[in-house]
Amino acid sequence: MSSAPPSVKVIVPRRGINDDNRGKKYALLRLAGVADTDYIWMMDDDVVPPAVTESGMGRLLQQLGCPDMLILPLKMNSGMGSLIERLQQTEYAAIQQLTIESARRGRAVMCSGANLVVRRERWLESYSDLHPELPSGDDMFLLQSFKRRGLRIAVADSEELTAEVTPCPDVHSLLKQRMRWAGKSGHYTDRDIRLCGAAIVAANIMQVLCPPVILIKFPCEYALIKKRDNSASLFSAILLELLYPLYMLLCLAGGLRRSRQSGTRF
Repeated sequence: MSSAPPSVKVIVPRRGINDDNRGKKYALLRLAGVADTDYIWMMDDDVVPPAVTESGMGRLLQQLGCPDMLILPLKMNSGMGSLIERLQQTEYAAIQQLTIESARRGRAVMCSGANLVVRRERWLESYSDLHPELPSGDDMFLLQSFKRRGLRIAVADSEELTAEVTPCPDVHSLLKQRMRWAGKSGHYTDRDIRLCGAAIVAANIMQVLCPPVILIKFPCEYALIKKRDNSASLFSAILLELLYPLYMLLCLAGGLRRSRQSGTRF
């Protein structure tokens, strides 16, 4: 007779409600601490959750051999369909495909706390690795901690498991978000994450220094985008490709500057 599936509880760190003004990581710590389950299923408070239920997730975890972390897919809804939203949707498709493919190969370089399942005990053990002094990065620092400790990381990819996120409404909020993400990059120590980041930076610098590189770079990146979102337009992909080097370097420089100003270590 087979054992019962592990228990799962969704936890949502609602901003400004249950964080005691101490940030998302502390909210997650509080919620994980009181969850009387084997696993916690983390979601952001602004996502449209996937169709699968907590009990259904428990059965899936059992089928996968009860991994310590299960990376789940996300998709971005372009909302009103403005150009800035469509560009974000195209970029997000590439990010998600890279997330899923790298995890499948056993060399995960990304995950998102907007839709992520982890063994509760292992998450609590990792809290000190999450850099509580930084305002973001609960997911990437968690991934880094799990990889360093040799914990089992799995990935599942289907429409039923996909949560939906919304794009930033304007350029200012987009840059602010991406600079916040970039600001934690100096704290990454995982080899796969650092190599992936370095390769992306190098490829975009090469595009600036030698524009014909785009003839090789774009087909590879467009194929990645179309694997994740077949509705992505060629126009949006080309425009994103042309703008991306400046956009990426601006966000990276802004993120590192903000981190230095806040006194964080590199």
